[in-house]
Amino acid sequence: MHTIEKKSTTKAWAGAIAEPAKEFFPTQLPIISGKIPDGLRGTLYRNGPARLERGGIHMGHWFDGDGAILAVNFNDAGATGVYRYVQTSGYQEEAAAGKLLYGNYGMTAPGPIWNQWQKPIKNAANTSVLALPDKLLALWEGGKPYALDLQTLETWGEDDLGGLTKGLNYSAHYKRDEQTGEIFNFGISAGLNATLNIYKSDSTGRIIQQAAYQLEGVPLVHDFVLAGQYIVFFIPPVRLNILPLLIGTNNYSDSLEWQPRLGTQILVIDRETLSVVSRGETEPWFQWHFGNGYVDASGSVVVDIARYEDFQTNQYLKEVATGETHTPAKSTLTRVHLHPQTGKVTSIQQLFNGHCEFPNVPQQNVGQASRYTYMSKSLSGTDISQEIVNAIARFDHKTETLTEANLGENRYPSEPIYAQDNQNSEQGWVLTVVYYGNSHSSEVWVFDSDRLDAEPVCKLGLPSVIPHSFHGTWNPA
Repeated sequence: MHTIEKKSTTKAWAGAIAEPAKEFFPTQLPIISGKIPDGLRGTLYRNGPARLERGGIHMGHWFDGDGAILAVNFNDAGATGVYRYVQTSGYQEEAAAGKLLYGNYGMTAPGPIWNQWQKPIKNAANTSVLALPDKLLALWEGGKPYALDLQTLETWGEDDLGGLTKGLNYSAHYKRDEQTGEIFNFGISAGLNATLNIYKSDSTGRIIQQAAYQLEGVPLVHDFVLAGQYIVFFIPPVRLNILPLLIGTNNYSDSLEWQPRLGTQILVIDRETLSVVSRGETEPWFQWHFGNGYVDASGSVVVDIARYEDFQTNQYLKEVATGETHTPAKSTLTRVHLHPQTGKVTSIQQLFNGHCEFPNVPQQNVGQASRYTYMSKSLSGTDISQEIVNAIARFDHKTETLTEANLGENRYPSEPIYAQDNQNSEQGWVLTVVYYGNSHSSEVWVFDSDRLDAEPVCKLGLPSVIPHSFHGTWNPA
């Protein structure tokens, strides 16, 4: 009798999150190929959920994993890497107890139902990073930032930035204007109707101005865009059904409802005064992320969005945490033109048809026209219901062409980060952290930004696997 060998259905990408990540202290990184460019000097920081299980219990959603920061410093002697968990109070309590104690975005607190009422949601500090002159902030949208040491990544504790009083949250998606040094951000305070809090900080991160506006219901607002003299929010038609959350029978993620009849609400804010310029409404869609925004010669606001037709993406991201996905959720890079004084959308145009995420522009172009948008994407032919993004690319808005880096089978890059060369401002590099499923290892790849489709100019080895991460930043030396 012949036994039929069952082919493993485990996806190569799932290896990176199969077990909690292992920290490492400052380590000289070996060069696997190429050389570090002479003008690449500074530090790449990345943040992401690095622990999706504790005490045999798995987190309910990818967004629930404890945050860990990778820092890769490029200097004259080579490259040094450090990787450490953010020591949030919730992380420390759970580590001491050896089990999960808290609820989060996609899970209620373990144990009896009264735990839901007594335990606040844990700040996972796992979404993004903001490098300030004297500290690094680990960001998560449901609470305050955690401050860390820029070099050692030692956790210092929660930071209120001089303005985050009780109940005020600070989102993961700040916008920094390189010309003025100003940093803009927001936070949502829940209630029967949510409050949108908008913050302006100086270059040290200290909040110097804030404003608050009431929204209808409790929407999911993850990101916003800086466009010239405006700050623009596109509020998707997702609303929180608050009752099951309050009584503890459901988690936040599963209490979010897609309500396309509400359309996408638009809020245009003046960046100087933080006052409302206009409110508008357009067709329903969902976005996690914006690429960039600017004001064109005609005075129109131009915004690039990674646009989903519905909210299936949340189910897909929930499945990612299990290492097995089956929900297709396609996002396309889409350009929206709107009239800032009326909030009226004048055109919506898909820039190309492939699935993409994490669109971004070089830091010096945030809030103004940028010829290039960088992004993570899926190679054509990829079954996006089964895979995570497996390529990076650059879209040229002038020629409307896409240049793609195909990293090879079973290699999964992080969001590409542009780093300007410090000897030649016309030269740039694109940095990404790559997980290779075949060898269960992680590397840092450096590309010439003008030759993404060529071999990387440098590959560096990392001491342990870095789980798939969300957002990062480049801090020039």
